[in-house]
Amino acid sequence: MNSKSIYFYILILLLIISCSKKEKVQVLKEKSLESQMIETYNEAMEEFNKGDVIYAGKKFNEVETLYPQSIWASKSILMSAYGYFSQSYYNDAINELERFIVKYKNHPQIPYAYYLLALCHYDQIVDEKRDSNEIIKAKELFEYIIDEYPDTDYARDANFKLEFINEIIASKEMYLARYYVSREKWIPAINRFKKVVNEHQTTIYVEEALFRLVELNYKLGLVEEATSYAALLGYNYQSSKWYEASFIILNKNYTKNKNKKKDDRENILSKFKKIFK
Repeated sequence: MNSKSIYFYILILLLIISCSKKEKVQVLKEKSLESQMIETYNEAMEEFNKGDVIYAGKKFNEVETLYPQSIWASKSILMSAYGYFSQSYYNDAINELERFIVKYKNHPQIPYAYYLLALCHYDQIVDEKRDSNEIIKAKELFEYIIDEYPDTDYARDANFKLEFINEIIASKEMYLARYYVSREKWIPAINRFKKVVNEHQTTIYVEEALFRLVELNYKLGLVEEATSYAALLGYNYQSSKWYEASFIILNKNYTKNKNKKKDDRENILSKFKKIFK
């Protein structure tokens, strides 16, 4: 065998070895990717269980980046969002959930994503004096859950949460109305009290709102309107203290006597009802 033949066979051998190495590296790389994804997810869960939700969130995001087609990718986003929520990192949780909703709109856990998103806004509600953006957003999301997923536990809980939200909104309206009253801005105050009566009829503030409408309309000389609101108050809340207070406004000669017998008081209230018949 001459030297040219030897060189030729050596070259062929090197090419075969090179191709063989490339195939092995490629196979190992694919296995390594899946293995790395599993290891990263387990690491994220370990940090999550320790309470380090910031680091866990970063590792969950790595899972999604490593293997976006995997079922673990969507689960990682939800786990990251829940971790942030559990530690009151609401903005981070909201970002994760909104991204999940856009990316996985047909996912089986989409009702849960909306529910957790609603809770992120709901838990930031402080009182009626604060900015109302969180109140409005939470209300919209809970109403959406009730409409779109009515047979879920999320919808049932949303109904309870909405009761509290409506109380907060009504309370805010009352707060603003009282502010206008203190500034003697009667018309804006009346509009706020009307809003409570018309839009928040199941709240605890309706009785007082009706009384204030009696009071303010009478003050402005609108006796007919005042009488109508008093009639509405009497019809729905006959035993209310606001009902009797309305009577005092419309009947200036009336003086309350705490020592009168119960029968006398009932007689007075029955006469009051007659003026609205």
